[in-house]
Amino acid sequence: MNGLTNPRRPTGRRTVRGRLPGLLAVTALGALLAGCGIRATEVPTDFGPAPSRVRCSLGEPEVSSRADRGLPVQVFLLCGSSLVAVDRTVRVPDGAADSGRRALIAQGLLDQLSAPPSAAEKEAGYTTHVRSGIAVSGPRRGDPDDALRLSAAPGSLSSSALAQIVCTLSDSAAAEGDGSVILAGPGRDTPRRYQCTDEVRARPGSERPPSSETTGG
Repeated sequence: MNGLTNPRRPTGRRTVRGRLPGLLAVTALGALLAGCGIRATEVPTDFGPAPSRVRCSLGEPEVSSRADRGLPVQVFLLCGSSLVAVDRTVRVPDGAADSGRRALIAQGLLDQLSAPPSAAEKEAGYTTHVRSGIAVSGPRRGDPDDALRLSAAPGSLSSSALAQIVCTLSDSAAAEGDGSVILAGPGRDTPRRYQCTDEVRARPGSERPPSSETTGG
């Protein structure tokens, strides 16, 4: 019976002894990485490619890339939930009377607002809610001298579109430069003075530009 029985072999001890150098190597590698300020990991990480453009930030001035030359202006486009000014140019004929020049500038600004954003602007997240085809004219008899009449009543415009128009016009040579602009529609409604406030620029979708009554010119 004893002759048929094999002597017990220290298989477990030999296995541990065989793995010990590998474990020591891994421990030493982890200590080395920790000493260098690098945390060892067994899971590969992939955070994807870096974003190509920061949102609401344009790498180059848009005016420099446009072939047409004219009066440098700024228009307010939507980016995220707020209004952001971008550079544009508008053409204004020389020799126009003050009231006529104001209306021409306003028309050029509205045309820029309703134009599709450039490729760079789209990539940065810019959009516009101003529809195309809105025309601008100067004051009628009895209107304030600096009033502008739109072919669409201001009250019929969305909050975002009206905010874009008010903030763009009030910050231009089409208005008096006091942060407001006098607007009216095509009907017999009395022109009102609209304000571009910090709240409107921050939340154009929910904050309509405040307005107040005006007196005739």
